[in-house]
This record gives sequence, C-alpha cells and structure tokens, in this order.
Amino acid sequence: MPFWPSPISTRDVAGSAVRPGWPTLMDGRTWWTEDRPDDGGRTAIVCRAADGTRRDLLPAPWCARTRVHEYGGRPYAVTPEGEVVFANLQDQRLYLLPENGEPKPVTPPGCRYADPLVREGQVWCVREHHAEDGKVTRAVVSVPLDGGAIREWATGCDFYASPTISPDGRHLAYVCWDHPRMPWDGTELRVVRLSDGDSWKVKGGVTESVLAPAWKDDTRLYLVSDSSGWWNLYEIGLHGDGARALHPAEEEFTLPPWRLGGMPYALLANGRLAVLHGRGDLRLGLLDPATGALTDVEAPYSGWDADLATDGTSVTGIAYAPTTPRSVVTVDPATGAHHPLTPIPSALPDLAYLPIPRPVRIGGTTDQIARIGDTTDHDTRIGGTADQDVHAFLYPPHTEAAQQQPTPPPYVVFVHGGPTAHADTALDLEKAFLTSRGIGVLDLNYGGSTGYGRAYRDRLKGQWGLVDVHDTIAAARWLAEQGLADTARIAVRGGSAGGWTVMAACCSSDVFAGGVSYYGVSALAPLAAHTHDFESRYVEWLVGPEDPQVYAAREPLALVDGATRPMLLLQGLDDPVVPPEQSAAFADALSERGVPCTYLAFEGESHGFRRTETRAAALAAELAFYQQIFI
Repeated sequence: MPFWPSPISTRDVAGSAVRPGWPTLMDGRTWWTEDRPDDGGRTAIVCRAADGTRRDLLPAPWCARTRVHEYGGRPYAVTPEGEVVFANLQDQRLYLLPENGEPKPVTPPGCRYADPLVREGQVWCVREHHAEDGKVTRAVVSVPLDGGAIREWATGCDFYASPTISPDGRHLAYVCWDHPRMPWDGTELRVVRLSDGDSWKVKGGVTESVLAPAWKDDTRLYLVSDSSGWWNLYEIGLHGDGARALHPAEEEFTLPPWRLGGMPYALLANGRLAVLHGRGDLRLGLLDPATGALTDVEAPYSGWDADLATDGTSVTGIAYAPTTPRSVVTVDPATGAHHPLTPIPSALPDLAYLPIPRPVRIGGTTDQIARIGDTTDHDTRIGGTADQDVHAFLYPPHTEAAQQQPTPPPYVVFVHGGPTAHADTALDLEKAFLTSRGIGVLDLNYGGSTGYGRAYRDRLKGQWGLVDVHDTIAAARWLAEQGLADTARIAVRGGSAGGWTVMAACCSSDVFAGGVSYYGVSALAPLAAHTHDFESRYVEWLVGPEDPQVYAAREPLALVDGATRPMLLLQGLDDPVVPPEQSAAFADALSERGVPCTYLAFEGESHGFRRTETRAAALAAELAFYQQIFI
C-alpha cells in the first residue's frame, strides 16, 4: 500500500529525542541533564538561573552519564556553593566542576558512581567495582571533595540505592537487595549510625519492595512500599516502629527503579508532600501526611517521570502529554501555577499530525497461551490471572485521508522492554511518524508491566515467553475483531525484552504480517551467562532455573521453525545488556529456513540507540519494512 504523505521525517523523529532528566532545584536555580542525539548522543548538564537565562555546564566531549547497573541513573549532584559533581561517561570517575572552571577528578580510576548526594564537603553515593575476574561489588561510600580517603559505609549486599543523610547528620539510610531479586521484588531499608557504623533493618524483605527513603526529621522517615500490593507512601520510625500508610490506595506512587536516583515525592517546607500517583501514568498531587488528604495539582500534563525536586516551596519535575514532549516544569503548589523551563522544539509538527491515545482494556483468554508451545496447566501456573484484562493505548491513524478509507488500516503493536516497564502517553514522534502515514499503533502494557499494582506485574513471574506473547497475540486479534485493523496487515515491534516478545510471537502465531526487533533476546542460557550483573539472575524470576526443556519451549531461537513471516532485526554492536550474538543468531536461523530477514548492526551503539544518524537509519529501515509487508 502507498503510505499517506507526512511532514514528519526520519530526521525529525531521530532529532526529537532530546530528553531532560534528573532535576535539581536550589537557591532560585534549576539544573537538569539533557540526552542529545544531535551531539553524538552525549548527556549535557544545563543550569537555568532565576532570571531565566540558561547555559550548558559541560562542553563536548564531557558526558555526564554513569554506567552503574549499565542502565545508569542520576549522574550528578550540586554542592551548596553551586558547584557540580558528576560522573563522566568515558572513565566513570567523579569530577568536581566549579562555577567557572574546568572539571577536576575527585575519585581515582577503576570504579563507577551513581546517585550522588553532597553533604558537608562529601559526596555520598553508590560505588560499583568491576574486578578483572569479572566479579562486581557495590557499596555505599562517602567521597571527600578535598581529595581525602574514600570510606565505605555499607557493604556485603549485591545492590544499593538511595543513600540519604538525616538532617542532624547522625544517620545514613539506604536501600539494598541481593541476587536473584530485582528491586521491584524485594528490598530492605536499612540505617547506619555514622558515629560507630552500627546498622539495622527498618523495613522490607524478600517479598516487599521498599524504595525511595527520605528523612521527615531526625527520627522518622518516609518511604514507598508495596506491602499492600501497591507502591504506597508510608511513614516509619528510625528503628522500624510506628509504620503507617499516609494515603492507602490502589494506585502506584512510584515506578520501577531501572535507573538509580529517582525520587517520586518531595518534602515541602510547610510539611506537605508533593507526590506522584496513579495507574499507568503518574499525576502530580499534594499530600497532607497528618490527615492523608490528597489533592491533585491541575496542569496540562498526562504524566510525570518518577523524579521530583524541591527547594521547599516550588516543585520541579519532568512532565509530558500526548502533544507535549518531556519537559522540565516548575510548579507552585500554593497557586497551582506551572512554568515549563525547556522550550517546545521548533521542529515539532503541527498538532493535527499528533495522535491522541485512547486507553483500552483487552479481555484476556487462556486458550491462546496453550498454542505457544508450553504444555503445562497454564491456569494453575498463572495463578488464575490469565483471564485478566490487558491495558493498552490505542493510536488510530491520524490523517484525514486515512480515516476516509473504506477498509481498515494497517496497525503496528508496540511491545515495550523491561519487561518490568510500561508504555506511557508522552509525545512520541515514532508513533506520529506512523499514524500520520495511515498506520495505527497499539501500545501494549502486557501482563508484567508496571503501573497497575504488584499482582499485575507478577503475572509474568515464571511466565516470560507465555503471558507477554499471549497478550501480544491477543492484542492483534482484538484489533481485527473490533474492525480497527486490517487482519492481514498487523505488524509487531519491540526492543530488548520487547524484542524477545516480538520474535517469540512471530514464531508462535501467524497473526502478524511481520515483526521488528530492536536488540532483542533470542536465547536464555547465553543471556544469563553473558549479560550484565544487574540482570544476570533476572531470567530465574522470569522463567525459572535453567532447564533445557523449559527454555526450548519459550525462547525464540528454539521456536524458530514456527516463523514464516518477514522480520527486521536491529542491533547495537556495543550492547552489554543483550549481546549482539542474540540478534545475529536469530537472523542466521531465519535465513537458514528461508524466512525473509534483514539484520542491521550499528557500530558504537549500545542498548538503546542514542545518535541521530543511527535512529534515522533504523526508522527508515522500519518504514521500508512496513511498505514491503503491508501490500
């Protein structure tokens, strides 16, 4: 089929991915990071003064990005004097950047650092060390800015996050967990008395995810816990006493910490909390801890990233909407006034070309799971949740010409990565690139996605390759049954864990005309053996202990004989999360069986393409692929 003409080019999409993050607010100034595809994919630090002027603090080739957990996290902190401490991508050392000067190293080479906090001349942060034998160790450390000796305060656990110092400087709180758990499975909140190093557990365990601690005062903390089945806010005493939920609700008050450093609430000077809460997207509200009253802040945004900053009066975060890209926004809680601090990109297309998502719920069934190749009792294994509805966002083709066509349009089912992540409603020109050409998009939050409570994300426990694939196939069939999509012209695309689902779905069903996988997983044993430490035991939770029979019933490479439809595979050659051999092996297997397959590999790209030229080339290849299969 000929696609409809669109003003949105591959270059527009590729260059639109300037993404702000990690806001800091202090003394009338605001700092944040920006990922910039047009600048080689590097991450800059921006400072905006009280008068509105802004300046870049890091000239090229400096890049403020940490590789802790490979996914990184908050890479910088601001000192009380307005200096910036940041982790540099190239060598992963911490540097001190004076207000008017050159960066100076404050840590020796050989380690990685993330989630920094500056207190009384020291940087408190998570340190990660990679030994020559491949062993990875982590600790919570303090780094003197004057060049003194680094001191370890918490060691012995596999992972650490969220170090925070009590107002009186006597105690350090942090979150920790061990393999094989991920931070959304089970963590502990612990406290260290700095005078003697004594430590104790405050809350959490192997089945409770405790996140984002912050000190209310010298003896009590706030935190987020999913002990109720939802990530809610709690207050608790220094020694674990007097825990109480501030606003019990079947809503999430945070998102999964794939990256270190996010803070989904902020303590205001008047004692109230600015919080994020909701299902799917998170909205901004004001919570009175004394009464539990929660009032939403009216603002033209559909969601916020789980990281807020405050100076005690104003609140700053990263907000978005279907027609607004992620932007740094400051809100006055007293009046509700909101002010974007980042300009709307000049290249943003006319609003008429931007699709507005419609939340939909797709009825789940169990019979389709049985066709995926596993022969066990699926109702039992999924705990009776296989018939739960599946959440998604529908983006119909967004051109007048496409809407006037007598036949249903083609559709692409988007499958997010993670798999413990979620699709949100932020402006995404990749979707507009398709919808403006007459191709609809269904953005799927399959079982296992976050934003809908623990029971929903636990649907994927032991079921990766079953539930996600079932939900993806069910979504395509739903599009056809509802008359929304042409049955013969439905494709599927996804990245990372979403790429796994794409490949497995195309091996398990003929519902798709073709599939597009970005750096997807095709085989489990090699992934467990060669991926990075953070996710090295994740397969145990997703599938189970290594079992050749079970793996062969799930992994795309073992199911490749069932693939008959064309596929496009895209891969970065410097990917430490999903090694390039994963996509290459699946491409070879398809070619050996005569299944049409295009494999594109990109030098210098990692897990997630950052450079404008790479993103443009990948999207052009994807569009050409749809042109071929939607005939």
